[in-house]
Amino acid sequence: MSNDNIWYKRNPSDTVWWQDNGRIGVMIFSFDRIIEYNLFQDYPWKLSAEQKAVFDRENPFWANFFASRSESQNNGK
Repeated sequence: MSNDNIWYKRNPSDTVWWQDNGRIGVMIFSFDRIIEYNLFQDYPWKLSAEQKAVFDRENPFWANFFASRSESQNNGK
């Protein structure tokens, strides 16, 4: 984890941390600020079922935006 990156929560009660990394089009999030996920590359494929449930609850916009990814993931199982 680079010191140049600033971690923040959108709401104090959230579990998901977001990284302010100064890069346009790169949205990094984490549950522990150690393991990082790229929203556009990793969601929902690299998340556990529990992580996805937490992420979706705290970020309904992104859950809705990527709903077709989740549907295709469920159809593939």
